Amino acid sequence: MEEKQPTLLHKISKIISDFFNPLVSLFIFFVYMSARNYSFEDSITYFLPVLIMIIIPVVAWLVWNVKTGRYTNMDVSNRIQRKTLYVFIAVCVIAYLVYNYFKNGYIDFVMLFILILLFAMQISNYFIKSSMHTSFNIFVASLFFALSVEMGILWLGISLLVGITRVILRRHTVREVMMGAGIAFMVSFLYLYCNIQFQH
Repeated sequence: MEEKQPTLLHKISKIISDFFNPLVSLFIFFVYMSARNYSFEDSITYFLPVLIMIIIPVVAWLVWNVKTGRYTNMDVSNRIQRKTLYVFIAVCVIAYLVYNYFKNGYIDFVMLFILILLFAMQISNYFIKSSMHTSFNIFVASLFFALSVEMGILWLGISLLVGITRVILRRHTVREVMMGAGIAFMVSFLYLYCNIQFQH
């Protein structure tokens, strides 16, 4: 029997979903924030620890676990497999928060809320496998929104698109995408509220 070829819609969905994965979306935000708020030297000083302590270890962890068969795929679609992913990312973020606090004397607000989002998703994972792609992209939209309303609205549109692709690719059900979105909206609202409070 001939194997069914993926449709054009499926191929486009895969491109969108793969490109706007949580790590890439966060990377785009950090580049945008650095270019907007810092000099090149300050950007490197700020972003290098994030890259070394969070992004590279998480990518290495994903690749290693997929290669050894512990994870089915890079998306970690299996709910049971996700438990160790959430814990590993949280450990990396906590290590960065501690490093940043002792080095610069303040808590990185963005990373703190990423940690809160991870904890919320870990709790949710015990009941329903919420969409990490959708959740993180909505949170990234709130990060953009704090800097630029236009960019925030644009990224919210991207988040909606990503959520739809997750369903088309059958990586998540509509319910799982909605759960991821719900968690992200709650954490994003809290982030934006605290962000406004700390600015005054």
